Amino acid sequence: MTTQEIAQRLVAMNRENLHMEIYEELYDLENVVSVENWGEKMESKGIDAIKKKGEMWFSAIDEIHEIRVSDPLVADKSFAVTFYMDITHKEGNQLGVPSMRIATTEMAVYHVNEAGKIYKEEFFG
Repeated sequence: MTTQEIAQRLVAMNRENLHMEIYEELYDLENVVSVENWGEKMESKGIDAIKKKGEMWFSAIDEIHEIRVSDPLVADKSFAVTFYMDITHKEGNQLGVPSMRIATTEMAVYHVNEAGKIYKEEFFG
């Protein structure tokens, strides 16, 4: 797959709420790294750690009011999308976020290797 095709597929899968399936189809399962830049920088290495991070994030949500994903902005070996999220966090969640409704936008930058797989994702608030 080209970077453009990967970007379009990631956006389509996110819009269909196929969040966990994205990993199996589009990611370099052996070498992938995820970086969160919210407050203190957090890096997760390996697909198991990234899946666990995603499961923890979704388990902290009480209600998803709306999630929108932009069309991708594509370069040769990377692309970016923005996610708009309007969510309510659960009381006493694992993330330590207070139970409240939050509307936020984050930018995700994805890096694609020569094999046509995402090897790094980075999120910015």
